[in-house]
Amino acid sequence: MKFDILKLLKVFLALVALHSFCVGVALIAIPFEYFDFFGFEGYQGSFFKIQGGVFHIVMCGAYIPAALHPVRHITLVRFSIFAKFTATVFLLSYAVLSEMVWMVLVSGILDFIMGLILYWFYRKLRRMPG
Repeated sequence: MKFDILKLLKVFLALVALHSFCVGVALIAIPFEYFDFFGFEGYQGSFFKIQGGVFHIVMCGAYIPAALHPVRHITLVRFSIFAKFTATVFLLSYAVLSEMVWMVLVSGILDFIMGLILYWFYRKLRRMPG
C-alpha cells in the first residue's frame, strides 16, 4: 500500500511541477493581446508578468525533488502543500476582495484542489509504517 501511495504521490508532484512550469512559460511568452481573454483587461507592463512566470518556474525547484524522492524530501512535500494553500488564500482573496478576474478565481480553486490532494497523500504517507 505504501508503494502505491508513494508512486501516486510522485506522479502527482511531477504533474504539479509540469503545471507550474507550463504556467511560468505561458506567463513569460504569451503576448499582452491575449491577456484580455484571461480576464486581465487592459493589462500592460511586462515586469510582473515575467516575474510571475519566473516564480512558477522556480517553484519547480521544490516540486521536482519532492516528486523524485518524497520520503527523503518530505520537507519539500510539506512546503508544496504550504505553497498551494498560500496561493489559494492569495488568489481567492484577490478575486473576491480586489478584482474579479476569472482566471485568478479558477487558479485559486485549482491550487486549493492541488493542495488538498497533496495533503491527502502526505497524511497517507505519514501513517504508513516504515
